[in-house]
Amino acid sequence: MTMLTRRPDHLNAIFDRMLSNFFTDGPIVGVAQTFDEGTLALDISEDDTHVIVRASLPGFRKEDVDVELHDGVLTIMAQHSEEHEEKSERFYRRERRIGSLSRRLALPGVVSEGSATAELRDGVLTVRVARAKPEVAKKLKID
Repeated sequence: MTMLTRRPDHLNAIFDRMLSNFFTDGPIVGVAQTFDEGTLALDISEDDTHVIVRASLPGFRKEDVDVELHDGVLTIMAQHSEEHEEKSERFYRRERRIGSLSRRLALPGVVSEGSATAELRDGVLTVRVARAKPEVAKKLKID
């Protein structure tokens, strides 16, 4: 007799992600149209002229955050550590605050990297990247 057991939900999520990544991140050219890596939750939207990415970074200062844009791929890395010790107190528990978040993703469409801006305000990082003007087909004269 064979017993079937149900996998815990977190294992199902890991297994589903492995299979998803196998089919989308493979070495075959053209299979992976976009990629998305990391642990930082974010929103991606657009208006008529820009692609807008907003990421929640509570407790991070702008000095703690690195933002890079290269070939349409946005990379956000944030890391901070805080150690504070009160000599006049006896600690029952002392925890160091260390945080690190990162995300790397391909932006939708063609963007103009030279016009990108980033702003960190009230714990929200907002990155604005102008959409590139679509290239117009050039008619060639045959000699």
